[in-house]
Amino acid sequence: MHRMNTQERLYAVRGAVCCRNEEASIGELVPELYRRLLKNNSIDEARIVSVLFTVTADLTRMNPATALRKAGLAESAPLFAALEPAIDGSLAGVVRVLITYYGSSEPVPVYFNGAEALRPDLFPRTGPKAD
Repeated sequence: MHRMNTQERLYAVRGAVCCRNEEASIGELVPELYRRLLKNNSIDEARIVSVLFTVTADLTRMNPATALRKAGLAESAPLFAALEPAIDGSLAGVVRVLITYYGSSEPVPVYFNGAEALRPDLFPRTGPKAD
């Protein structure tokens, strides 16, 4: 539920996107993830404290922080990227992000391009309707 309040406080919002191991894919989808998070959460870039990425080991063609910088985004925010832990059965090709920022409303996560599978609690699969 998206609640508004009148006081600003420190929040963190998560998101993820599935990418192919190609510069073009990472270079397009990571900035799109960032833009969606900012738009859906009304985040002003000047209010961002930091941006933390993790990537699965199969994504080796581009650092997600580099993708943001090349897109002209997050120019003054500290960025950090780390390798996601290798867990048997985990989804491949995933860039996850955690943006810490000052805001006045509860954060709304963004998962797309297959990353919705990471959060079935937020994005239940929709199947055929029973009669």
